[in-house]
Amino acid sequence: MKKIFLLFFVFLLSVSSVISQVNFDDYFYSKSLRIDYNLVGNNVKTEVYLVDLKQETFWGGSQKNLVDKFNYGEYRVMVYDSAYGKLIYSRGYTSLFQEWRATAEAKYLSRSYYETVLIPYPKNAVRIVIQARNKELIFEDKFTFNVDPRDYLIIKDNSLPITTKKIFYSGDPKQKLDVVIIPEGYSKDDLEKMNRDAEKFASTMFGCSPYKENKDNFNIWLVQAISQESGVDIPHQNIWKNTVLNSHFYTFRIDRYLMTTDIKSLRDLAGLVPYDQIVIIVNSEKYGGGGVYNYYSMYTADNRYMDYVAVHEFGHAFACLADEYYDSEVAVEDYINLKVEPYEPNITTLVDFDKKWKNLVDKNTPIPTPPEKQYWDKVGVFEGGSYVAKGIFRPMYDCTMKSIKYDSFCRVCYKALDDMIKFYSE
Repeated sequence: MKKIFLLFFVFLLSVSSVISQVNFDDYFYSKSLRIDYNLVGNNVKTEVYLVDLKQETFWGGSQKNLVDKFNYGEYRVMVYDSAYGKLIYSRGYTSLFQEWRATAEAKYLSRSYYETVLIPYPKNAVRIVIQARNKELIFEDKFTFNVDPRDYLIIKDNSLPITTKKIFYSGDPKQKLDVVIIPEGYSKDDLEKMNRDAEKFASTMFGCSPYKENKDNFNIWLVQAISQESGVDIPHQNIWKNTVLNSHFYTFRIDRYLMTTDIKSLRDLAGLVPYDQIVIIVNSEKYGGGGVYNYYSMYTADNRYMDYVAVHEFGHAFACLADEYYDSEVAVEDYINLKVEPYEPNITTLVDFDKKWKNLVDKNTPIPTPPEKQYWDKVGVFEGGSYVAKGIFRPMYDCTMKSIKYDSFCRVCYKALDDMIKFYSE
């Protein structure tokens, strides 16, 4: 028996050793390879078509945590060393395309969305696989291709004549969570306001937990991109503005949903600095915004709820937090498969609750948890969330991911955010 345990222990050490050998400097340069592609399809199919490869100057991501441990997102990029077939990088993410696929329009119309994903720039040939989840949330290969990093057709133009600025800087990007701010709808006359709004974003973030406890793990950058006109498109009011990102309200015909599909322009601007997360600040007072995991988050600068919207949408984009409300107008239909456990950390169908926050629920708290006042301040399993009133459960009665409340993340969302900060800043 002792011999069996010893052999098992040696096996674990060998596995740990293999994982630890994914050393950044062995496989990558400290710059990025941007993969541009199109997602094409409708509510029943998704196809991937490669567009371009581009070398970017910076790699803002972690140089320690190269393989994704969270298993979040609708898509995943997997990078394998061609010589030995070893997984050397992976990251989950989501796209606005995936949300569109759940709209009524996708039942009778196909669309194409321009997309990008970044990986650290490989030193040697690699095999790249882009995966998408099926209805059972299992990842399936959608597109596989080989890349020789010495290929002379990889684009190397990074010459946008735009000034960048450090809003908050605490140290080397490879050990920090780097957030880049892209301004939308700020004309040349709005430059001073742009800088004030960027500073206000920093103070908003660091006034909210868990960001204020982790302030020294952040860098915040501003790309001072100038639009031809001030403001943003509001199609329902026939307001159209010439802006750097072509953003608009009424995404999927929801008035408050403010997004952009001009991902190429967005990534071109973001690539001027090292970054992990993109935040778009829109020069408008209308309530709205949006956030998609490892894609971007955005909000309007002059709305009275900007502090709440900024951290709420960043929660989507950064830690894959799901909306916990279920009684607001949305465009998606049948968005959640109630027969499987969702991957978002703050909702559950109870199909596999052991993988979620079950360890945080007191033994005297019933599961599901009734919405009675005696349980409002406790971690439980409260029904309703992710746009669904029945069959989906959230961790606490209320949270910044549910209601218009700034600096009010529940314990489960706090932990998810804190875990992600540490993942990027180790």
